[in-house]
Amino acid sequence: MKRWCLPVLVALVAGLCLPAMAQDYPARQVTIIVPFAPGGSADIIARLYAQKLSERVGKPVVVENRAGAGTVVGASAAARAAPDGYTLLMGGSSALAYNPTLHKNLPYDPAKDFVPLAHVAAIPFVLVVQ
Repeated sequence: MKRWCLPVLVALVAGLCLPAMAQDYPARQVTIIVPFAPGGSADIIARLYAQKLSERVGKPVVVENRAGAGTVVGASAAARAAPDGYTLLMGGSSALAYNPTLHKNLPYDPAKDFVPLAHVAAIPFVLVVQ
């Protein structure tokens, strides 16, 4: 136990003594990918958030609709983007829960390719059986 205590303590002290090297975010345009066609509830919510986020950070926030293949097209595009925080996905249950269950070979892995940022809306689903 003593072997790793000293290196950990030294690393913590060194980290506290160094100045913070934070960069301004965002330094350029942010893109929100919506994996649905324009005009739907996810698109409207994304556009509302994009407008407010753009006003708050002072940089353009663009909504890009990438509909197709039951949200696979849009989610794949977001997964292929550089993991730098400049491409966001308005992902819902279809892209992140249903598709991995229904399809064996998705071009993305929701657990590994995405980091959850915020819960922005709840849209109820109802299943009626007669």
